[in-house]
Amino acid sequence: MSATPPGSLSAAIELASALLATDPVQAERQARDLLQAAPNDPRAQLIVASALRRQGDFAAARALLEPLARAYPGAALTQYELGLVLAGVGAATAAIEALRRAVGLKPDLAEAWRALGDELFRTGDVAGAEAAFKAHARAAVRDPQLRGAADALFADDAVLAERLLRDQLKARPGDTAAMQMLAQACVGLGRPDEAQGLLTACLQAEPDRDGARFQLAELLFQQQQAAEAIAHLQTLLAREPDEPAYRNLLAACLGMVGDYGPAIEIYERLLADYPKHPRIWLNYGHALRTVGRHNDAVAAYRRCIALAPSLGDAYWSLANLKTASITAALEAAMRSQLERPDLTADDRLHLHYALGKALEDRGDPAGAFGQYSAGAALRRQGLRYDADETTALMRRSVALFTPAFFSARADGGSPSDAPIFIVGLPRSGSTLVEQILASHSRVEGTMELPDIALIARELIRSGAGGAGATYPDLLASLDAGQLANLGEAYLERTRVQRKSGRPFFVDKMPNNFHHIGLIQLILPRAKIIDARRHPLGAGFSAFKQHFAHGHAFSYDLTDLGRYYRDYVELMAHFDAVLPGRIHRVIYEDLVEDTEREVLRLLDACGLPFEDGCLRFYENQRAVRTVSSEQVRRPIFREGLEQWRAYEPWLEPLQAALGPASSGWRGEAP
Repeated sequence: MSATPPGSLSAAIELASALLATDPVQAERQARDLLQAAPNDPRAQLIVASALRRQGDFAAARALLEPLARAYPGAALTQYELGLVLAGVGAATAAIEALRRAVGLKPDLAEAWRALGDELFRTGDVAGAEAAFKAHARAAVRDPQLRGAADALFADDAVLAERLLRDQLKARPGDTAAMQMLAQACVGLGRPDEAQGLLTACLQAEPDRDGARFQLAELLFQQQQAAEAIAHLQTLLAREPDEPAYRNLLAACLGMVGDYGPAIEIYERLLADYPKHPRIWLNYGHALRTVGRHNDAVAAYRRCIALAPSLGDAYWSLANLKTASITAALEAAMRSQLERPDLTADDRLHLHYALGKALEDRGDPAGAFGQYSAGAALRRQGLRYDADETTALMRRSVALFTPAFFSARADGGSPSDAPIFIVGLPRSGSTLVEQILASHSRVEGTMELPDIALIARELIRSGAGGAGATYPDLLASLDAGQLANLGEAYLERTRVQRKSGRPFFVDKMPNNFHHIGLIQLILPRAKIIDARRHPLGAGFSAFKQHFAHGHAFSYDLTDLGRYYRDYVELMAHFDAVLPGRIHRVIYEDLVEDTEREVLRLLDACGLPFEDGCLRFYENQRAVRTVSSEQVRRPIFREGLEQWRAYEPWLEPLQAALGPASSGWRGEAP
């Protein structure tokens, strides 16, 4: 044997194996030398096969591995290598079988779990891929001090995982692996801010910890901080440009900041690589819908359903186009899926909403309301919402924000008059008002921006106002300079959403009515529009809508009524303490006399009339709300009284409204 490494055969095998990752050519050469001395040694044969795979010669590797796997069926590493080779030649089913054998033989073989997840992802088995990736995360934890916490996270026991990890960090404060795992536990416990802090600290200590960086990017996206997430994803993609999870999240983040062209390009490249993945088709459909490619969006959603007949979100996305009717075949498919006992709660609730829309379109209000109620009940179970907390926030705001309070701070805040805030309840015409304004040559439409609420949350988290200070009372502690800085910070944070260079932009986050006091303090020259609709019309429209995120009050009729009542009371207070500051648009008036209301709206914003504002439906801009298809058509009256067919079931909403039931219009300025 020539050039045989010194020492025993086993030592030589280890040396050749160690070369695989860095120099597969040399690893193959050394393993072939070893086979001259020991022709039947399976370890050397496995090294040769692995080296061939790494050099791209899948056919030769397969020729070695298949007989080796038959001869040694209990060898996990051989099954793993065979799985990789079969995946490389496109034999997906056989690859998955081999990889399942590998993890069955050796459950702590992390690389095999990862490969199994990748192959399941490629074939469109979303649930299987997620389970494999979850098992990979557990198996990848090699530190015996962290195995208990890894097992707890795998079992979704975040409470136990947190206790074990905090104990570990007391003993080893700089343990980045423990910090990353604790962040995961905090997410499971509903503490995203704490998780974000842990991941940030983890990356400061270990910048190359890609798993933590991706976790942070996902968390930032979920917190609607897409610009920050994009920066982390770019770092990750510089190292792994083909990683589908990074690319998919980047596309979603680009969509969140309004860069839909690049987002759609990423989805199309992903679909070229993963044509059987239903959720990529789903996300692609969402992006197409936003830019107005209606027919393409419908096709994408239908392709998603064909690939994953139980994926409720795809049916709901199709129904949520508002203009695409649900066929009898699709309705039958939804009913069939709802009969499945193994259907996930998320798929079930989406199917209820989609079926409700189908029955509503067919003129069956009783059946539709039953489906909407079933979907809302499932959605409400997974949410933390306390109507008493909303009422308490409103009352604290009424107590704090007096004429004297604002007068004493009249010199604070940013001087910018660029923002136009549209507030109110969802499904009250805010997207229509935005579309009208965005059809003006001086106004840019953006989206429901989270930044005002994020600023409020950061103030709370920072301890502004001293220990125990609540929001909004803590605002009393801020001086003029701090208020100006916050206003400028808002403008800087939202700059990523502004693409056209127009002097004004619309922020249409409805829930910002909770933060009008903050807006007045930090952006006193900003315009504020209150988009309002009949409480039963707005309430029913919100109740039958499944929102992608937020609006936790909308899944219970009593919560909805109380929320609307608090909203009307708070807005009446601001009308009194800031007279003329807020311009109110009544949706019903806008529909009945569009030209008059558009003129009033433009005048309130200090904008000259432009005819394009009456032809808003011709505006081709991206619209990122559930009303996207509706505002691409002329105003229609059909939806105004739609709620009346459902009035027999709206009594809890009516009862909770109290005085807002009759006084909902307020005093229009």
